[in-house]
Amino acid sequence: MDVRELEAEFAALELDGFDEAAALRLGSILVELGKGLPVVIDIRTADRVLFHAALPGSAPLNDLWARRKSNTALMFQLPSLLVAARNKAKDEPLERHGLSNAEFADSGGAVPIRVTGVGVVAVATVSGLPQIEDHRLVVRAIRTLQAG
Repeated sequence: MDVRELEAEFAALELDGFDEAAALRLGSILVELGKGLPVVIDIRTADRVLFHAALPGSAPLNDLWARRKSNTALMFQLPSLLVAARNKAKDEPLERHGLSNAEFADSGGAVPIRVTGVGVVAVATVSGLPQIEDHRLVVRAIRTLQAG
């Protein structure tokens, strides 16, 4: 996916509202979509975890990747895959923005949760698959939540 495709996709991902109950629904959707996949699922705000699950086959390293990708999505208010695509297009590492690789990762799989009229309120992250597959799984789950 290129930068324009990712921008258009993210522009369409907006919810009417998002709270703890919605986080649980989204987490449940991700668990269902992730059955049989070795992934970690993480949904968080800037200051707390709302949902976390480590599915069979995932590893502690996936938890670290999820946290780093979530930090990136929250910092830029954009999907981590879009941040990665923009950085690659400009040949710029995250360090250019003063961000440590220990805390941030511009790798796909973290998608901000945006609420109409409010903006980004949380981030949903998957880690354990190739980055584009992580990203697609989260987008599919958010679309499912949008559809009700």
